[in-house]
Amino acid sequence: MKEKLLHIWKKLEPVHGVIYFVVILLCCHFFWKYTVIGDESDQQVTFFGLNISVPFVAMTNNLTNVVAYFLRNWLNVSFIVHENIIHFSNHIAVAIVWACSGLKQMYIYFCIIAFYKGPWKHKLWYIPMGLLIAYLFNIFRITFISYMAYTNIHTVDFLHNHLFKYLFYGIIFLLWVIWEEKFAKKKQQEEVS
Repeated sequence: MKEKLLHIWKKLEPVHGVIYFVVILLCCHFFWKYTVIGDESDQQVTFFGLNISVPFVAMTNNLTNVVAYFLRNWLNVSFIVHENIIHFSNHIAVAIVWACSGLKQMYIYFCIIAFYKGPWKHKLWYIPMGLLIAYLFNIFRITFISYMAYTNIHTVDFLHNHLFKYLFYGIIFLLWVIWEEKFAKKKQQEEVS
């Protein structure tokens, strides 16, 4: 049985990296799902019972301010902001809650690169660069969804629950592919030579 499993594993060698990526992603996802607890309408987030709300509240406040800036100054939308809720002039409101912070996706990205093979000298700049990309994408995501809530409310469910969720993970996958091709494989080839 062990030999058969080793034979199968050898045959899967071209996709070992993808398998590692998926395993790390799933482990991080389920670890988060069962340890980070909070009601999306609530301000309190806990980790093993400890209150870790501060970074989530700070991020939602930051996102609300940045999204409001882009909506007002780039898209010329009329609204008022109350706490983390954007109230549009057409009586539609968008609440930016802790689950919108992007911190889960940033955590998953961090873990994928940190626990994946490759040189640490490059991880020290590649991880922060990827976190910045995730942050900027999240700003774009929330701004776009908010604008669509204002202009076409019927698209919001699809955009929020489907398209942008998978695009976010697609960006994480793309960042990993770049890491795999440019850094992890390169180091592995240098070790073989």
